[in-house]
Amino acid sequence: VQLQASGGGLVQAGGSLRLSCAASERTFDSLHMGWFRRAPGKEREFIAGIAFSDSDTQYADSVKGRFTVFRDSAKSTVYLQMNNLKPEDTAVYYCAADHRALRPFYSDYNWVTYWGQGTLVTVSS
Repeated sequence: VQLQASGGGLVQAGGSLRLSCAASERTFDSLHMGWFRRAPGKEREFIAGIAFSDSDTQYADSVKGRFTVFRDSAKSTVYLQMNNLKPEDTAVYYCAADHRALRPFYSDYNWVTYWGQGTLVTVSS
């Protein structure tokens, strides 16, 4: 499975961005998908995840109410809509995928199988 993330950029605090992650997998509907980020000097952290059936979504507390993860099966793409961005959201954002379960995304991402390249989001104050 190849994942191609895009949509990063520079935005002012309070602004919005939408990240996209296109999957090469023909069985996109069988993939659990998620977003992570790594800020300078910090560990990678889970941001949001969505189950293959859209039956479950999970968010980090730091982004609840501001970020929304959703998917479009017709385009084999998962999105991360980011609103009310803050300078502390500045990071490289990564998308990830796994066929097995959504739980590893927010419990132990070392179990997540597929990773895309990062896209940089910079939020200015």
